[in-house]
Amino acid sequence: MKSLLPEVTIGIPFYNAELTLLDAVKSVFAQSHQNWELILLDDGSTDRSLELARSIRDSRVRVYSDGRNCRLAARLNQIAELASSDYIARMDADDLISPKRIERQLEVLIARPEIDLVSTGICSLTGNDEPIGVRGVPDSHVISARALLLGSSGIVHASLLGKRDWFLRNRYREDIRTGQDANLWVRAFAKNDLLVGFIEDPLYYYREDGNVVSKKLINAYGEVMRTIVRDSGSSFSLADKSYSYILTFLKIFVVRVLNVFGSLTILRDRRSGAFLGSKDKEKLIEEIQYIKNIDLPTFLD
Repeated sequence: MKSLLPEVTIGIPFYNAELTLLDAVKSVFAQSHQNWELILLDDGSTDRSLELARSIRDSRVRVYSDGRNCRLAARLNQIAELASSDYIARMDADDLISPKRIERQLEVLIARPEIDLVSTGICSLTGNDEPIGVRGVPDSHVISARALLLGSSGIVHASLLGKRDWFLRNRYREDIRTGQDANLWVRAFAKNDLLVGFIEDPLYYYREDGNVVSKKLINAYGEVMRTIVRDSGSSFSLADKSYSYILTFLKIFVVRVLNVFGSLTILRDRRSGAFLGSKDKEKLIEEIQYIKNIDLPTFLD
């Protein structure tokens, strides 16, 4: 089936990611499915990120830079416009992806033509790239309206692979600085245009460090509350909207309390997911090492 799978555009927006960008690109080159183009989209970096991106010598890699800092939502909309493939996969510049990720997601999308997007599970990494846990929803997971309003859809934003047409007709709100994904899911669901498949296996390696901080969490929860009021519309019941709004408000209170007592590690540990057994951890470590040992064709010494 591999030879029948279509080309996919993989988009990586980046901003000051010189320490991690090439590892992210290595995980693209490590894919079992090699029929891809890679769009590296600079968001006004001030470090060596753009230089590193431009050093890659491969006709499948395209680098774009306009010198502006437009933030993530605008760059994700731009990737959909620039893509030459009918399918788009995205990832963040400080993460890694499993060598089987693109192949597995394309297989699901082709086998289930009624869906537009495929999400995967996550392997959480420390800053030293040590796997510390996995999380994901079952392949049979069904998204509920209330879960969407709570920002708990089960969709792993950075792991998505989907149809380009979907991203063109469902654009990110560029006036939102955080929680653009949760907002988009609510707006798409409201017009009956959120059909998602799931792969429970952890095909996306996510660096958790620096993401569980009080300011980020409070801002994200605040955006969830604004989305409920502003964008949910009549497709969501008043009961679901009221419940989700109140519970999200309580989450902000909990974050503030935990932050005062220096206990945000509780949330970080919870996000890391299920404990890894020694065999599973060893397998993930081997895969990460394989990715990082990939030789990129670059102009660098």
